[in-house]
Amino acid sequence: MEVYLVRHTETTCEKGICYGQSDVDLAVPFETIFEEIVSQLPSEALLFSSPLTRCVKLAEYIQHKTNPISMVTDDRLMEMNFGDWELKNWEAIPSEQLNPWMEDFVTTQVPNGESFTALHERVGAFLNEYIVNAQNTPVVIVSHAGVIRSILCHQSALPLKDAFNNKVAFGQVIKIEY
Repeated sequence: MEVYLVRHTETTCEKGICYGQSDVDLAVPFETIFEEIVSQLPSEALLFSSPLTRCVKLAEYIQHKTNPISMVTDDRLMEMNFGDWELKNWEAIPSEQLNPWMEDFVTTQVPNGESFTALHERVGAFLNEYIVNAQNTPVVIVSHAGVIRSILCHQSALPLKDAFNNKVAFGQVIKIEY
C-alpha cells in the first residue's frame, strides 16, 4: 500500500528554537510549496494529520485540492513533546538536562515531556489502528519530522537510535510502501 509522508513547511519559529508540540504557525508565503506538495500526492487517499496548526493548514489545502476519502486529525501524529524545553533556544537548555538526552534520545525522557520511545509507541498505535486496515487505499499523513522518522523506523525496522539517518526536510513528501 502506498503511504505518503508529508512534513509541514517552515514555521514562524526562529532557527534554534525547540518547538515540538507548541502550536506555532507556518512561515509565509507557503502556497507555492503547498502546490508542489499536492502535485506529488494521489487524487484520492485517506488523509491524516497532526492537529497542530502547521499541519492542519497543509492538510486542509490538500483536502481542498484533491478528493480525499476522509480527513482525520489524530493527536498521536503530533511532534515529540519537549516538555520544559518547549519554545526555548536549544542553547538555553541546561547542559545537565540536554547532554543525557543527546547521548540517548531514544529512552531519555525530556523533563515533563517524552522520550523518542514514547513517541514511537504512540505512532505505532496510530499505524496499527488506521494503516493496517487501509486495505490498499493510498494514505497521506501530514505530520512532523520526528513522527515521520518514527514511521520510517517502523516500516524498515531501522533501530530507533538511527532514526536521524532519515533526513526529513520541510515540505518534503516521502512515498513508501507499507
